[in-house]
Amino acid sequence: MPRPILATIHPAALQHNLARNRLAAPDAKVWAVVKANAYGHGIERVFEGLRSADGFALLDLDEARRVRELGWRGPILLLEGVFEARDLELCSRLDLWHTVHCDEQIDMLAACKTHVGHRVFLKMNSGMNRLGFTPACYRSAWARLNALPQVDEISLMTHFSDADGGQGIAAQMACFSEVTRDLPGERSLSNSAASLRHADAVRASDWIRPGISLYGSSPDHPEHWASEWGLWPAMTLAAKIIAVRDIAAGASVGYGSRFVADAPMRLGVVACGYADGYPRVCPNGTPVLVAGVRSRLVGRVSMDMVTVDLTPVPEAGMGSEVTLWGRAANGAVLGIDEVAQAAGTLGYELMCALAQRVPVQVAD
Repeated sequence: MPRPILATIHPAALQHNLARNRLAAPDAKVWAVVKANAYGHGIERVFEGLRSADGFALLDLDEARRVRELGWRGPILLLEGVFEARDLELCSRLDLWHTVHCDEQIDMLAACKTHVGHRVFLKMNSGMNRLGFTPACYRSAWARLNALPQVDEISLMTHFSDADGGQGIAAQMACFSEVTRDLPGERSLSNSAASLRHADAVRASDWIRPGISLYGSSPDHPEHWASEWGLWPAMTLAAKIIAVRDIAAGASVGYGSRFVADAPMRLGVVACGYADGYPRVCPNGTPVLVAGVRSRLVGRVSMDMVTVDLTPVPEAGMGSEVTLWGRAANGAVLGIDEVAQAAGTLGYELMCALAQRVPVQVAD
């Protein structure tokens, strides 16, 4: 039989999380962000769960082609735009909308030959300082685009650096609003955190761009848990116990003897390790669910195995299910954010790090 580890994608959770974002922004259209292969879930696996979105937003042309091959005929947005001039031909062929964030991309448009005008999203750097035109240069960039026969319609966008934190979005909102106050075109401002936390951004957005919240992770953890936002986990990573050990007080577990038992205890060895995408740095005490009951990791994470405490689940044994994150068979949930917090990272990274060797199924 194959090694007993499995990731499960839950389309019903994706549908629910999309609906939750719509509830936060009832007057806006929704880009379902599926960059990074749908945050590690797989574009083909999430498509049915997200197909009620108004459009799909992603990064590269191969991802866009995959969405079109799934039968999607609606809008697709390239969030970083094109990387070289020949990409514009494929934008025309696949009917892709694309971001313009630098003068070089405007130059590419000016030089391209096309019979169909391009739909572009002009990006402002309102304080993130990654991509986009500065406020001082934004209106001149808009004027250049507006003068090009190759451009059909211009929408306006920015990205918030602190929508998930105490600094908030007020300064960036004020900057964007001032510079674009009399420019025509649809606006796209709100990522997951802005959509759920900031009504002002939602009101100013014709399009919202939820990413992480679609997949059941909180955009502002630990201030809010995913459950507090009403989000459901879209991915479950589960494995089975492949060995059981009874150890005495004073016995150590795993490489480096990082865990030492202070009393006799029963351990389960689980078929999951850092080669499967489970964080190697997870400390003793990182939560797991054993047969749906909350327990903990003990000892260092190995390449192919972790060891868990079976004390809270005396009936568990060989073949028992261990949920590393997501929803257990009995309905109990271990949020990916909690595991990520123990590892000193974010749920985003855990989703995207799922290893290719882990088999994946889509739930009915």
